[in-house]
Amino acid sequence: MSAVPETPAAPSRPTVTEREAREVAEAAREQDWRKPSFAKELFLGRFRLDLIHPHPLPADEDVRRGEEFLAKLRDFCETRVDGALIEREARIPDEVINGLKELGALGMKIDTKYGGLGLTQVYYNKALALVGSASPAIGALLSAHQSIGVPQPLKTFGTREQKETFLPRCARTDISAFLLTEPDVGSDPARLATMAVPEGDDYVLDGVKLWTTNGVVADLLVVMARVPKSEGHRGGITAFVVEADSEGVTVENRNAFMGLRGLENGVTRFHRVRVPASHRIGEEGQGLKIALTTLNTGRLSLPAMCVGAGKWCLKIAREWSAEREQWGKPVALHEAVGSKIAFIAATTFALEAVVDLSSQMADENRNDIRIEAALAKLYGSEMAWLMADELVQIRGGRGFETADSLRDRGERAVPAEQMLRDLRINRIFEGSTEIMHLLIAREAVDAHLSVAGDLIDPDKTLGDKARAGASAGAFYARWLPKLVAGPGQLPGTYGEFRHGIDLSPHLRYVERTSRKLARSTFYAMSRWQGRMETKQGFLGRIVDIGAELFAMSAACVRAELLRGRGDHGREAYQLADAFCRQARLRVEELFGRLWSNTDDLDRKVVKNVLGGSYTWLEDGVIDPSGEGPWIADASTGETRHQNVRRLIADK
Repeated sequence: MSAVPETPAAPSRPTVTEREAREVAEAAREQDWRKPSFAKELFLGRFRLDLIHPHPLPADEDVRRGEEFLAKLRDFCETRVDGALIEREARIPDEVINGLKELGALGMKIDTKYGGLGLTQVYYNKALALVGSASPAIGALLSAHQSIGVPQPLKTFGTREQKETFLPRCARTDISAFLLTEPDVGSDPARLATMAVPEGDDYVLDGVKLWTTNGVVADLLVVMARVPKSEGHRGGITAFVVEADSEGVTVENRNAFMGLRGLENGVTRFHRVRVPASHRIGEEGQGLKIALTTLNTGRLSLPAMCVGAGKWCLKIAREWSAEREQWGKPVALHEAVGSKIAFIAATTFALEAVVDLSSQMADENRNDIRIEAALAKLYGSEMAWLMADELVQIRGGRGFETADSLRDRGERAVPAEQMLRDLRINRIFEGSTEIMHLLIAREAVDAHLSVAGDLIDPDKTLGDKARAGASAGAFYARWLPKLVAGPGQLPGTYGEFRHGIDLSPHLRYVERTSRKLARSTFYAMSRWQGRMETKQGFLGRIVDIGAELFAMSAACVRAELLRGRGDHGREAYQLADAFCRQARLRVEELFGRLWSNTDDLDRKVVKNVLGGSYTWLEDGVIDPSGEGPWIADASTGETRHQNVRRLIADK
């Protein structure tokens, strides 16, 4: 490779105001709603059951191909994957990765014309749940490769040449990774410092990326970098496909975590890396839009693996609680333990209903599922963590003991504590719970901001506010009266969900509660106006209520689907009924906390904590933390580290 000419040093990290950061994020989000959205309507107080019932179903050919692959994948996992070995050695063996390549697992979502398997989202998610139960690290590798790595953004935004060049590689041989986060940049990409400077027909890349899942073993990288504005270049955050073995690319560190010990996640430095302009995905400045659009369906892979975790937790809870006796009877028959098992069973059923429904809607492409996918990620990650925690509690001391220790002393090697550790990252991966609350809340109030946003914007003129006022008045005159009454108040509504066990009251509750949720949101916007965006506690509770209502709806619709085709219908109705009753209690608690909470007091305490008023409370302990900066230096320049990139050895 020819020598890379010197390029100007990358500028220091951009300094942006809170408003500027929000504007960058707002510009990246998909602005229009061209298709209906069940969840969007739910937040607006409109229960559109017709959008999800009857439950959409995959085509027969999709089912045949999907089931054939699942059978092969199950055999592979049972005979060639040793999850305990991956946990002990903190790496997926080369022969396992090569076996996945031979199986076609790298190309599950890639079209057959590019050498992939062309599975639907439904079966891709079922495959991730299966392989993730054998080894969560393998599930993470395959998910990062296909859900957010090179294949997904190219599918939507790539040119024909890019697809023909890269997709066959991704389908069979090459692992991909997605690189956005930097040591000092997470959910505020406006401060992105990695630069891609145009030079002739190329861009020259400089910067450091953190938490690059698959980055240690990847062959191809999707890199987000800032292109400076110049003549002929609109600039902005832009996406590129980068060859991982390019000169100037260094994997400086492989990171280690409390869970997912087999995860190949690292720190990657780019020093004057030349990237052809033909490797740019989309236009300059479209990078964040590409990332967010990719995640709209990509987020479904994570809750799919949470479903797998719930199924395993249920299996272990059932087997152990029937075997272990206390005070003359199995512990499952003691109410304190039984309630935990009931929670795991009902929640697993509902979570699978949410994921399968959202996935099938993604496959049909008739609905906009950006909110549904985000809710599935949020709800799945939170509930799976709770289920795993309850399993550890049910197992008692054995739940805290490692699988190796259990085996060494002659008992079944149940990795309950590992499951808890592995699942913890899901509340952070692909948007933390806190960020998901804000993201979903923004989409949920989009209709309000579309008509009344200028009214609460301090930078708008009086004329703008007057026009917004007229528009808002017309919208609310039509919308508010519809929140007063609805079919949820009629006893016979949704009678088709009454078969021995009656689920219709739960659907009527969802309809009534969705209107109550919309009224609460409107009242809050009227009360706080421009300060609404600072009320993150309130917004989080609004979103959590919506998530519960979505899960209740999905559970009822799935139960009716299973009943209709004679597939454990009675049992499904029972699980849906149990889940909805549990969810209703959580919803009522959340509504109570909308207006009765400690949010204001908490803010005062936080200010005092940061101001040092309570440092006396920290006396009496020793801080075991090491020395060093809180955030590592990410200055550009040539690496001072050895490249720890791992090459997968061929057979």
